[in-house]
Amino acid sequence: MEYEIKVTRKGQTTIPVKLRRKYNIVEGSRLTMVDTEQGILVKPLKGTLDLAGSGSKKASPRQMKKLLDRLREEDL
Repeated sequence: MEYEIKVTRKGQTTIPVKLRRKYNIVEGSRLTMVDTEQGILVKPLKGTLDLAGSGSKKASPRQMKKLLDRLREEDL
């Protein structure tokens, strides 16, 4: 399905509600834009909670987030 959207003079757009619901895009969600041969591809990025299942036997989502925050601080 295709959606027509309008770009504001500041370069902003609105993601249609059907797509926001389908891809669980809410306020604060992070997206990535990829320049492809066919045009721009916009994809939601996975958050910490989305990735929690891969390490669920080793730590809780809260513990994983603490670890990631600490590692990010060390990188600064």
